[in-house]
Amino acid sequence: MSFDEMDVDTIWMDGEFLDWDDAQIHVLTHGLHYGTGIFEGARCYETERGPAIFRWEEHLDRLYESAKPYEMEIDHGHEELTEATVELVRRQDLASCYIRPIAFYGYRSLGVSPGDCPTRIAIAAWPWGTYLGEEALEEGIDVMVSSWRKHSSSQIPTNAKTTGLYVNSLLAGEEARRNGYAEAIVLNKEGQVAEGPGENIFLVRDGELFTPGLSQSILDGITRDTVIQLARDLGYTVHDQATISRGELNTADELFFTGSAAEVTPIRRVDNVTIGDGERGPVTEEIQSRFFEVVERRTDEYEEWFTYV
Repeated sequence: MSFDEMDVDTIWMDGEFLDWDDAQIHVLTHGLHYGTGIFEGARCYETERGPAIFRWEEHLDRLYESAKPYEMEIDHGHEELTEATVELVRRQDLASCYIRPIAFYGYRSLGVSPGDCPTRIAIAAWPWGTYLGEEALEEGIDVMVSSWRKHSSSQIPTNAKTTGLYVNSLLAGEEARRNGYAEAIVLNKEGQVAEGPGENIFLVRDGELFTPGLSQSILDGITRDTVIQLARDLGYTVHDQATISRGELNTADELFFTGSAAEVTPIRRVDNVTIGDGERGPVTEEIQSRFFEVVERRTDEYEEWFTYV
């Protein structure tokens, strides 16, 4: 669904609420030319207590951490951004939605160095269903290992959620879709499994979970962390600093993606090789079920993970 088809009309930008169509920037904005922006993607879920933003504080913490390598000063504190986000969701009467905060170097000069370019910041929220399709949650998706490699953390800070870095994700994802797959898996420069274009990945083998560690050039995903905690609380052994070879994908009992947009999405085939029985596996199903039980607040546990609107 395009934005033109959505009933959204407000964006918070640089401290004030604007009409959706008025939230604009200059064509010579530094972040547009050099990818010098940072962003987050969070979900707000409909619950019996009203809309609830999932792990908002962790998303905000990562936003500020992402700013550090670029020496980007965000002049708005946690409390102000939280109040703005809650009010934005409330003003648009959104029961559930996706939330996108973004900060970037703005318009003033156009050397590669941002120099005295101001830091701009905006928050938008809109309805957004399951990222890879509703049927994907139950049936799983087909993916391919991309020919594009993930950049190394020695080249670019991979744990900063930077706008420009997602060109790599775009290339990998579009390559997959051109070849008839729903999504890609990206290897790091050493040829080990890193992540998806916008997701972390988990492998299940002999009832235990494995997910690439931060040293594999991955983003430290908040949904990844959530699944690690939920799985351990369910009694599973989770190896969260794993090194996973490409070949291990094909021999896995189960595979699944995690992410704020993708949530918990099973993978049924990799490069046309069937994973397990070719359907959502029992471990994935249990973790996925627990995840949605938590985010939809059908349990009183993990209350500290929610910011209510």
